[in-house]
Amino acid sequence: MRFRRALAAIALSTAVPGVAAAQSAAPGARQVDIAYEITFAGLSGFRIDLTAKFNGSSYDIESRTFKEGILRAVTMHYDGRNRAWGGFSPQGAQPTAGSLSIVVGDKPRTWVAQYAGGTMQEQHNPAYKPSPQNVISEEQRRGSLDPLSAALSVGMAGDAACDRTVQTNDGKRRIDVIIKKVGTEPAAKAGVPGAQGDLLVCEIFTRRVAGEFDSAPKEAETERERPMRIWLARMDQSQMRYPAKLEAQTGFGTIRGRILSFRERPMTPDESQAMRK
Repeated sequence: MRFRRALAAIALSTAVPGVAAAQSAAPGARQVDIAYEITFAGLSGFRIDLTAKFNGSSYDIESRTFKEGILRAVTMHYDGRNRAWGGFSPQGAQPTAGSLSIVVGDKPRTWVAQYAGGTMQEQHNPAYKPSPQNVISEEQRRGSLDPLSAALSVGMAGDAACDRTVQTNDGKRRIDVIIKKVGTEPAAKAGVPGAQGDLLVCEIFTRRVAGEFDSAPKEAETERERPMRIWLARMDQSQMRYPAKLEAQTGFGTIRGRILSFRERPMTPDESQAMRK
């Protein structure tokens, strides 16, 4: 598994906020803050900070992924930000839009996807003109969501979070994320403080659909046979399953992730008002 591919899968899996809790909670604005640490071969690597805001039938979620420690000092600069916003219906979360902003080295890229009537409208900055073999067709885009919005469908499923395929799109790559249940594990054995009850243990595979990829198809298919393993925990009184621990094998070592902190609180009136703007 290439390091970039593992990071992309990790960023998707850890971008799951407390949507189910927002739906079942008493009326009022609510905020959830989660921090994750990603280590590579035992060294500090990435930090993922996530903030999810819920106000009535609306949600607004933001995440930031950035390097820290030795990896930050000796490798190329990376900073990734994702945002997803929308509302709720009896059928679940209804995304309005999602965006990502990535800086690799000194090259920024921003992509915004807006959803209406089953279609996706995209905006790229800088302008993106893929070669003919890398074009994502309208049919391939249909039903896909930006990474953060796609993650909502996993967390909201609660105990049924595994055994599903999530269609993701980041503007350049259309990927299926395949999640399969392996079993369960007691919180004490998994080493996840604050977890309630047993954790779900799932494996995550990825499958290319269309778009621009760095590695050759044969290499990618070989890597797909080395899945990432993720532990999903209940951290509050909702049915929500939050990513709490993960592992991914790469050719250079093992990537591990763990939840550093989980905090929920009511939003202040000013925060609630700002969210509705």
